[in-house]
Amino acid sequence: MTDIDVHGTGLVLEGGATRGVFTSGVLDYLMERGLYLPYVAGVSAGACNAVDYVSRQIGRTRDCMIQKEKEYKYISLKHTLKTRHLFNMDMVFDRYPNEIYPFDYETYFHSPLRCEMVVTNCLTGRAEYLDERTDKQRLMDICRASSSVPVATPMVRVDGTPYMDGGIADSIPIIRSLKLGNKKNVLVLTREAGYRKRPLKKSRALYMAKYKEYPNFVKAILRRSYIYNKTLSYIEKWEAQGKVFVIRPRTKTVSRTEQNHEALTAFYQHGYDLMEESYEKLLEYLRR
Repeated sequence: MTDIDVHGTGLVLEGGATRGVFTSGVLDYLMERGLYLPYVAGVSAGACNAVDYVSRQIGRTRDCMIQKEKEYKYISLKHTLKTRHLFNMDMVFDRYPNEIYPFDYETYFHSPLRCEMVVTNCLTGRAEYLDERTDKQRLMDICRASSSVPVATPMVRVDGTPYMDGGIADSIPIIRSLKLGNKKNVLVLTREAGYRKRPLKKSRALYMAKYKEYPNFVKAILRRSYIYNKTLSYIEKWEAQGKVFVIRPRTKTVSRTEQNHEALTAFYQHGYDLMEESYEKLLEYLRR
């Protein structure tokens, strides 16, 4: 990699479930070029990408998300019928890292990079930014919590506190990165340019009934589209001013539950190719 001072630079990774395979393509290219930014913030699938970036495991997130083997799939009718949950989180955060696609805990624990996974506190409805550098189980619990989609997966307790999907309270943690002093930020988004999230309508009653014991969490769910769209407006303004570097899909995105091998592979490759195409512009941004 060209010698560039990356001090004070953040890498912000949006979630999106299987749309995160786009992000893994982007990061795999960066890792191949040896470009590691000192601060990484990941949300949901972005958290999974973040830890694999910090552990320097090229291709690991891709392999986890593009699953050919039926017995290793994390979305299956059999699991859903048995547990009433869409995603098999035990597969993703236990069997994958500890058996099938071993996670390099040692490299992660000793990395100088700062990594934060965004979670939503179900009691307060607010975002928290967590990490772990000694306890393997706690690290995976945090990553699981960040990725736990309401209704589709159960809440996750970390240190006794119930958490869920970080995207509920802070889908794109650019403000967090700026508050930590990162004047330059590279954002990997998983939605196309101009996208805006629609307010909840039909599903409002479902969330209110499901999480009636967590009123602050429900409020966060209902405000999510407003906060998300407001953040995107900031990002688009800063991008036009050259203050942030954004890479996002230029093709139609896959669904958040996409399972088609060819579609996921193509979306991964799209992320990889876009980063390769944009790499010199990224270096120019970092040199400023």
